[in-house]
This record gives sequence, structure tokens and C-alpha cells, in this order.
Amino acid sequence: MAGIVKVWDPVVRVFHWGLVLSFAVAWLSADQSKTLHHWAGYAAGALIALRLVWGLLGTRYARFSQFVHHPSKVLGYLRDIVTGKESRYLGHNPAGGAMIVALILTMGSLAFTGWLSQTDQFFGVGWVEDGHKLLAKLLLVLVVVHIGGVVLASLRHRENLPWAMITGWKRETGPEDIA
Repeated sequence: MAGIVKVWDPVVRVFHWGLVLSFAVAWLSADQSKTLHHWAGYAAGALIALRLVWGLLGTRYARFSQFVHHPSKVLGYLRDIVTGKESRYLGHNPAGGAMIVALILTMGSLAFTGWLSQTDQFFGVGWVEDGHKLLAKLLLVLVVVHIGGVVLASLRHRENLPWAMITGWKRETGPEDIA
């Protein structure tokens, strides 16, 4: 049996599952409890701020420099997925890295527009509220695509990626894998 290695540190894992929880609570409470919705949004904003710092200062696989790739590399990886020839990455693969960037930017913008809509200057301003609602729908689409990518990668590489994001451990790299 292959060995396992620690990949996802506690900050990455708490960020990930905290963001999942805050988005779910914000989405489900949007029409029920403005207070709960606002606090879930503040939590998401704080988590995004933490992740931005951790992306610069954190452990190897948490750093943006490890998983943010040029768009041509991301497109090449997506082509490899279609042909069934994509490599297994110990950290995030190029498509996963691009998704993380998209999720962070969208969630950060969502939290910002939510906060902005509660300020004296922008309270009740249509474009801020409409933008917030549009970002929420976009984020939901990104989450669905993200989950689909995780399921596909888990099946293709015979690895339970959600479990790895809970425990932090993944199967060590083989000769064809990318560390």
C-alpha cells in the first residue's frame, strides 16, 4: 500500500469548511434572518482575508505560488481531462487552482457588496443589491462546478479528495504524479 503525506494544513482545512458553512448559512438565511445572513457574510469575509494572507505566508500547498498557473496551463490541463490524460497533483491541479481563485474572488466580492449594501451611502442602492444577488448566483454555479471537479478527480485518481480536505492527508506521489 502506498504511503500517505500531509498536504492540507489546519488553516486551509478550517478555511475551506468554514467557507462552506458560511456560504450555506448565508444562502439559506437570506430571506429568513437578516442578522444570521449578515454574520455569515462577515465570517466569509474574515475567512477570505485569512486565506489571502495564508496564500502568501502559509505552508507549501497553501501558497498561491504553488497552485496559481498561467491560463495556458489551466487550458492544457482541461484538455487533458477531456482526453483522460490529466496528471494527478499532490496539491491542487491547475483547474482546481483556477477554481480557488474564482471562488475567492467571487466570495470576497459577495461579502464586500453585502457589507456595502449596509452602509449609509449604499443602503438600498439598486446596483449594489442586484450585484450582490448576481454574485450569490454565480458563486452557487461555481460551487456546483467545483464539486463536480472534485468528484471527477476523486474517481479518476482513485482518491477521496473530500476526506483529504478533512484529514489533511493524501496518498503520496507516484512516478506519474506531480508533487
